[in-house]
Amino acid sequence: MTPKSGNTLSAPNTESPKKGQPPFDIKFWIGGIAFTFLIALVGFLLAQLPGFNRVGQLACAILIAISYRHFFGYPEIIRSGITFSSKRLLRFAIILYGLKLNIGTVLNDGLGLLVRDAGVIIFAILMTVWLAKLLKADPMIALLLGVGTGVCGAAAIAAIAPIVKSKDDDTAISVGIIALVGTIFAIAYTILRPLLPLSPIEYGIWSGTSLHEVAHVALAAEPGGQDALAIALLAKLGRVFLLVPLCFIFMYFMKRKSKGQEQTDAKIEFPWFLIGFLALSLFGSFVLGRSIPVTEGFMNGVSMVTTWCLTAAMVGLGLNVSLRDLRTKALKPLIAMSITSVLLSVIVYFII
Repeated sequence: MTPKSGNTLSAPNTESPKKGQPPFDIKFWIGGIAFTFLIALVGFLLAQLPGFNRVGQLACAILIAISYRHFFGYPEIIRSGITFSSKRLLRFAIILYGLKLNIGTVLNDGLGLLVRDAGVIIFAILMTVWLAKLLKADPMIALLLGVGTGVCGAAAIAAIAPIVKSKDDDTAISVGIIALVGTIFAIAYTILRPLLPLSPIEYGIWSGTSLHEVAHVALAAEPGGQDALAIALLAKLGRVFLLVPLCFIFMYFMKRKSKGQEQTDAKIEFPWFLIGFLALSLFGSFVLGRSIPVTEGFMNGVSMVTTWCLTAAMVGLGLNVSLRDLRTKALKPLIAMSITSVLLSVIVYFII
């Protein structure tokens, strides 16, 4: 069949439905998006409870989505909307995430930290992949966990996943693991802080250079005081800054790897959302607050929209996870990533 010309809006999936899937319907598309936000809301409410507040909204929402899939099955009738959340909203959230990265601060004050951050990323990826190979763990999940550990957790995994052609369930499993392990490490840091002979600045550098998510860094560094928190976030922003060149490096290796395969398999989709991420980073660093005044409320609002879009996207990914697959595929990559995280914490501690 020849596609009709005219409207080229590509957000909804208007292709012929696969066998067993319902045809596209705008009501079910909207319903699917609303469903992901509903579970995101339940995840948000769960994250307000004692204990779960340490885990965070993202991980809570993924756990609820996986549980829903296990007990009720995948809601096929609203698949188009769920897919939109897991694909399009995910990229939109990453683009908005760029506003959190102040490139000027990183380049002016954090060049020394940037070199250290690059070493952290290389170590985390190579060590996790190597340990996964020794343990005969799932290589894709191990790679995503290595990237998440080295760079910035779920956002880095979400950015790399389409480049390396990760399956949705592998991406969701990786995000869930990184959120869980990162939270455990952040809590452990706060417990260890009074026992370690580190100044607030040294403790902040240690936290920002070795912990997983920006939220984990903030959670661990805040008890060390404002100086510790500021330098920790600066060290973490350096790792976020390196996400863009890392993605292009992965694109290069994926294209080399695909040589000799069929043309359809060799095609690597250009991650245009990274251009949006970089553009908003530049805009937020050199325009907002200078040429265009902004309030703290506005930036908090953008941060909230980013979090909710990312959470809804993770719900869409979580609905693709089978608990049977989780048991068989997640344990060994979890072990590899945990060992890497411990080694990373120890190494960074001794070099700060």
